Formats: sequence, structure tokens, C-alpha cells
Amino acid sequence: MIKNRQVQWLLLLAGIMSLIQVSQAQNKVNYWLTTSDRSKLLEKQAPLKFTAAKIQNFDSTIIITPSQIAQSIVGFGFALTGGSAQYISRMSSQKRLSLIRELFTNEGNGIGISYLRLSIGSSDLNDHTFSYDDIAPDATDKKLNYFSIKEDEQYVVPVLQEILAVNPRIKILACPWSAPVWMKTNHNIQGGMLKPELYDVYANYFVNYIKAMRVHGIHIDAITVQNEPFNDGNTPSMQFLAKQELTFIKNYLGPTLRAAGIGTKIILYDHNCDAPEYPISILTDPAARQFVDGSGFHLYAGDISALSKVHDAFPDKNVYFTEMMVVNHIDFDVAKPEERIVIGALRNWSRNIILWNLAADRYNRPHTDNGGCASCQGAITIEGDTVERNLAYYTIAHVSKFVPPGSRRISSTNSDGLGNVALLTPDGKTVLIVANNSKSDRNFQISYDGKFCHASLKSGSVATYVW
Repeated sequence: MIKNRQVQWLLLLAGIMSLIQVSQAQNKVNYWLTTSDRSKLLEKQAPLKFTAAKIQNFDSTIIITPSQIAQSIVGFGFALTGGSAQYISRMSSQKRLSLIRELFTNEGNGIGISYLRLSIGSSDLNDHTFSYDDIAPDATDKKLNYFSIKEDEQYVVPVLQEILAVNPRIKILACPWSAPVWMKTNHNIQGGMLKPELYDVYANYFVNYIKAMRVHGIHIDAITVQNEPFNDGNTPSMQFLAKQELTFIKNYLGPTLRAAGIGTKIILYDHNCDAPEYPISILTDPAARQFVDGSGFHLYAGDISALSKVHDAFPDKNVYFTEMMVVNHIDFDVAKPEERIVIGALRNWSRNIILWNLAADRYNRPHTDNGGCASCQGAITIEGDTVERNLAYYTIAHVSKFVPPGSRRISSTNSDGLGNVALLTPDGKTVLIVANNSKSDRNFQISYDGKFCHASLKSGSVATYVW
């Protein structure tokens, strides 16, 4: 009898200790910090904890309401430009695999990139221009007999295959900078427009591209019709105005993809936040809208609230953030892009964040002449086997490492000078990203489920809190 009672007491004590450990684990808040002076770079800090005590004189309180759920997340990452793939492919095999694991997994110091953007044909960050059907400018190839992705097979395809080998769930968005020259009104890789009489041929050009990539085991999840459709100054570039894009999607691209049995999503616009009326005007047309998954935005002009304007007009259509350059040529002000781009886009309904671009050398090469971006720093700088991680790397890593696809944004209150966004992961973790873009250090509280976590953040710093 005494032995039985001792066993019962031991079991009861073990149960109590287990409950205490669970309670402590629930109250524990891990967090990772990046500072503008680079003394901390996505560095894990001593954990904080939730308590019942609320401090009245804190600068501000971020209140999280997990029951208020917004958009689901499809991923975070960068543009894998031709130049990016070129530099990655030239690394030694061991260093390349190590880098790919760091970028595309969560193993060890991995940052968990889950979304990539490709160019259909060359972008301005290739070392030369090309399309997949380059013939004499005065010739035509309406049956696309000369179609070939051989240029991508040199660098982009092999690097993608290595990426997919370590993370086969990567989502891929593909975007054209220009149609083949012989399809254009000005017979030039820069500027011009798509000839209306070749809309059907160009729709088949997309189909051929998607099928050609599929042969290599690469699934194109989504396409945009045209990168920066107002831009005629890049090399390459092509204008594609709203009425033209509407006609192309409604009468050519949408029906052609459907007839071919291709489920690749169509994303509108793919340009700055200063013209939300562009995607709205196309979505207003029911015949075009049936083929459209959503709208993509850049942030070189306009306000990030344009994403919400489109979402509010058509809440059943998705919103994506498809490009923005983040560089540290002068300073390392990590809070600014984290608040403006990552937090701003997520709070305005974006399902993803893609920055421009993944890799370059120390001189921001390669890029095309006469309209290529000479200031586009990579998220990583590659010199042989040496890799330097730049501002864009940490801007994305503060969200990509902790927020997997399938996560949902949840409500968090705005706090003056402290940009923030909260998300709930599929495994039940809460992630809060906070950027102190003010000129002073800040003390604040995180309020969650009736408990409070007391935190501080230096000016110009970013922290990701996970519990």
C-alpha cells in the first residue's frame, strides 16, 4: 500500500512538473535581432517571456488578436536572374550546395526561401539579351519552329534543379521583359509593343516556355504578362498598356493556357503602386477576370496601400509583391525596407514578397548596356566561392526563416514608429516582426491572450519574435 501511494505521489509530481514545463514553454518568446550597425545579424537573443504584469509607462503596446485572420502566405524570396544563376553555377560544387542549403532550407543557419521569380527570356540583369525565338528581325516564325530555352539551360535550369533537389516545394513566378524582337512594333529589344496580329503566337510562346521548363522538372506556378508594362527604357523592355493586356488575357493567353491544360496562374500588371487602376480596369471585365489569379506590384513609385485598394475592389483575387530593390551602398538601415516593403506589403494583403535580386558581384554585374540596372546589388555578393550577405538578404530572412507557406496573417495593432506584422504558422506558432524605423530606441509591450511581453528595440533595428 505504501509503495502504491509513493508511486501515485511520484506520478502526480511528474504531472505537475510537466504542466509547469509546458506553461514555461508557452510563456517563452524566442527572438532574432538585426541592428543597423551590423553588430547583430539575424542573431538569436536570450529569450523573453510572457507574464501577467502590464507596465503602464511603456512607449507603446502591440496588441495581437489571433482570431482575426487575413490572407494566407505562399512564400518569400528573390528574383533568380540569369546573372544570379551564372554566379551561383560558377561556385565549386561543395560551396554551391552549402549556399543553396543556406538559402532554401531551414537547416542550421538556413533562411528558408520559398518563392523565386524568373525572367522569361533575358532581363536587364543578364550579360546579354535574348528571347527563346531569336530569328532575323524581318523574319517571322508564327509556328515557333525555332523556339528553344537553350540560353536558360546553361545556368538557370541547372541551378534551379539543384535548388529543387533540396526544396521541391519552391514556388516559381516567371515574367517576360520583352517578346522576341520580330513580334514587336519597333523591331527592337528595348521599348516598343507587341504586334496585335501576333497575340495568338505570343500566347503559344508562353505555353512553349511552361512546357519546356516542365521537361526539366521545373513547374511554373504563375506568370505575369509583362514586367513593368509602362517601362520602355530598360534593355530589354516592352510596353503593354491596360486595354492591350485585357484583350491579350481575355481572348488569347487565358483560353490558350486552358486549352493546353496548363494550370499556371496569370498575374496582372507587375509594376508600381502608382497605378492600381491598371489591374482594376482588367478585373472589372468578367471575361478576362475568370482567367486571372491576382495582381502583382513593385514599389519604386506610389504607396503600398495600392495593394489594399485592389484587394478591396476584388477581394476574391490575390495580391502579390513581385519586385523591389533593397541595397546598402551607403548604410545598413534594415528597419526601413523591413517596414516599408515586408511589413507594408503583408499588412496590405500581399501573399508573398520578392526582392530584386538574388546575386551579383561587387560591381553589381552582370547587367545589359543601355538600360540595364548598374546599381542593382544582389542580396548576396559572390566572388568565386566567397559570399557576402547584404541588406536584402536580412530583410527577407527576418520573415522567410520563420514564416513558411501556409501561414496566415493575423491582426496586430499599429504602433507609431514601430512597424509590425503578425502571422500564425501551420504548426501553431505566432511570429511577430517589428521594425524600429524611428530615430530613438523604443521600449514596448506585446499583448497576447491576456499576457504581456516586455521588449526593447534600438533605432534602426529589426526583430522577429516567435512563441
